[in-house]
Amino acid sequence: MEALPADTVDLVVTSPPYPMIEMWDAMFSGQNTEIGRALEQGDGPAAFEMMHVQLDPVWREVWRILKPGGITCINVGDAARTINRRFRLYPNHSRILNQLLELGFQALPAILWRKQTNAPNKFMGSGMLPAGAYVTLEHEYILILRKGPKREFKLDAEKQNRRESAFFWEERNAWFSDVWMDVKGTSQNLGDGAARLRSAAFPFDVPYRLINMFSVKGDAVVDPFCGIGTTIWAAMTAGRNSLGYELEAGLRNEIYAISDSLVGYANARIEDRIRSHVDYVKQSRRLKGRFKYTNHHYQFPVMTRQEIDMVINPLTAIKKSGSNGFKVNYSSEISPSF
Repeated sequence: MEALPADTVDLVVTSPPYPMIEMWDAMFSGQNTEIGRALEQGDGPAAFEMMHVQLDPVWREVWRILKPGGITCINVGDAARTINRRFRLYPNHSRILNQLLELGFQALPAILWRKQTNAPNKFMGSGMLPAGAYVTLEHEYILILRKGPKREFKLDAEKQNRRESAFFWEERNAWFSDVWMDVKGTSQNLGDGAARLRSAAFPFDVPYRLINMFSVKGDAVVDPFCGIGTTIWAAMTAGRNSLGYELEAGLRNEIYAISDSLVGYANARIEDRIRSHVDYVKQSRRLKGRFKYTNHHYQFPVMTRQEIDMVINPLTAIKKSGSNGFKVNYSSEISPSF
């Protein structure tokens, strides 16, 4: 990310390769052969630390490129693994958190993302016999940290853009919970473009929520571990600028394939948000009576004054720009939906 000037990015949303998860062993060992040697010799702790040493320069770059007041959100899971006949936990989240704190970040409350599983036998170890059974890992962490003091919006245009970037009251209640139990993560699916976004191990709803929670329209969002581009697609859907970095050149074709179906997928996601709010209003009216405020764009009720200027612009087109870029067009015409 050396080409990015310092203090120019508003938000970083990413999910790095998880150290000590076997699928990433070859990648880490390719960067440092000592990692592979440590794994062969059964020295898990040494391999764990060397893998994180490979990630540390990325976190230093994240600190450099973020503006004061900028936020980084990092989705990472711990690893549980048997090496040399010894089972143990490798706490990726705490190792990354400590590194970020050393860089000067301020930790904000984190999110536990509980990944639902249909596995019939979820225990690890000796089953019903103490004391050799182990707690299963069914959650990941979303670390949230800020660089410096809280961001301020001083100009009238900045304040208006912030109001238009608001989220619904009921979304706030769900999104800003410290436990997410309603977002599913599954294995990668490299078939249909829209299916990739639904089934990615880092599913669309994770970055889409975080981008709406911690940035405003037009902000710059960066993902240092781009993968199939889930964060940049979520940023486009939310009306943000975005930039992603990926070492695996083979994913370029996957990214281009997804771009062909993004407009339809993004607009369907936007329509889902609107429809969910309308359903919430109908249900709440039956239970609590009438709402006090009306959104200016959609002419439907909203719970708070902060929601009256909120508008979610649908996408009209996405076009390739240069060798590695895309340009998105948005509609400014919003028809009432209630």
